[in-house]
Amino acid sequence: MLKKFSIGICLVFAVFIANNVQAQETKIGFVSPQAILNRMPEMKAIQQRLTNFQDREGIKLQNQNAALQQAAQIYEQKKDVISAAANTTELAKLQQMAEDFQKSQEDAKVAIQDKRRELLGPLNQQISEAIDAVAAKMGLSYVLNTVTSTGDLVILYASQEYATKYNITDAVMVELGI
Repeated sequence: MLKKFSIGICLVFAVFIANNVQAQETKIGFVSPQAILNRMPEMKAIQQRLTNFQDREGIKLQNQNAALQQAAQIYEQKKDVISAAANTTELAKLQQMAEDFQKSQEDAKVAIQDKRRELLGPLNQQISEAIDAVAAKMGLSYVLNTVTSTGDLVILYASQEYATKYNITDAVMVELGI
């Protein structure tokens, strides 16, 4: 008898918990990290550092390209008067220079992306921590990004009431002291 009573109590308790879980509202907030990032005071200095880095990489590539172009011009001037073996050697040298230039272009792109991640990493971490803090204060279950890094919208519609109540972009900026 006590066993049946215990099972009955457990069933009632399980139903009670299930009803409470269903009754809890799932709140979804949304934020625009890019808008926050653009308003952070550190961004101006970071953008300048990125521009300087890109300029330095660009100068390296221009110099390498100029050397390649000069070597190609010199080859064009002497290709008719050099031996077949020298011609083959010069063409191989030009081909190697062209491959090196192409690799340098790819390396520069990677270096710029790495520099961007390095400089923006701490700011993105601050934004992430502020989003977590605001979401916890507001009791949000999820927070979505309003726009992807390519500019595509993630949230295609939100009612005006919902947009006002659960857009936490401004609250995150306040959390960050912006």
